[in-house]
Amino acid sequence: MTKVGLIVPTLNAGSLWESWLKAFEQQTRKPDYLLVIDSSSSDDTVALARAHGFEVQVISKSEFNHGGTRQSGVNRLPSADIIVFLTQDALLAKADAIERLLAEFDDERVGAAYGRQLPHRNAGPIAAHARLFNYPAESQLRGMEDRARFGIKTVFISNSFAAYRRNALMQVSGFPVDTIMNEDTYVAGKMLASGWKIAYCADAQVFHSHDYGFLDEFKRYFDIGVFHTHTAWLQQTFGGASGEGLRFVISEMRYLMKHAPWLIPSAGLRTGLKWLGFKLGALHRGLPQAMLRRFSLHKTYWLRALP
Repeated sequence: MTKVGLIVPTLNAGSLWESWLKAFEQQTRKPDYLLVIDSSSSDDTVALARAHGFEVQVISKSEFNHGGTRQSGVNRLPSADIIVFLTQDALLAKADAIERLLAEFDDERVGAAYGRQLPHRNAGPIAAHARLFNYPAESQLRGMEDRARFGIKTVFISNSFAAYRRNALMQVSGFPVDTIMNEDTYVAGKMLASGWKIAYCADAQVFHSHDYGFLDEFKRYFDIGVFHTHTAWLQQTFGGASGEGLRFVISEMRYLMKHAPWLIPSAGLRTGLKWLGFKLGALHRGLPQAMLRRFSLHKTYWLRALP
């Protein structure tokens, strides 16, 4: 019988954590192994996780790395055939969310699958549109042959709610331990190049969105620029991100015209900050260390990375 593991990285999960755990308790298919990797929370995140049956591994904040931490979790669950990842702020929307995601692996060609992210009920219009744009109502099954149709979106996936077939993950050497972010995208690209399929399951749903401030938008896209500079093979293989970016901007403007026209100037400013952040991230090798840490959301990355 297929064994399933669940890995959740946490840090001070806060008031949403009890709701997260309650939603998890209601799942029709609970994983066989439950692991929280906590970055030394100062609240009751760890105690609550243990009370709900999770094994908890505590690491230092400086030790956390998006790819390395998740791969260490995979290594701690050697008997899991499929590994599900969730984040502490991705609230399972329905009782069958995990069951529906796991059903994608009935297709032996699927190496990884991810679910639909709906905006949190209190999300602002800009955050809501981002989720509706990136997570449509129709499921998809993507392979290398779909590059011409989807471009860079072919490798889109999110570890906020995703699952991986262990042998497919290990075939591509697992998650990278030295990437600033987007460890999920990296693995998706490697899997596709190795002949696996990526499944998007629109019926497996979580509530997950962020109302980023202007500075956070800049920093996030700075880190994305850094990531793509170190993984140039992704855009060389699947295409650049500029076309998808333009499609997003047009869709966002149409959405805001209909739902929140007063936010159009804010969205325009955000677009400019994203573009600037991405370009500076792409040129990060010429920037001093102090500036790299100031511009980045993931500051601990620069303590161990060579620019």
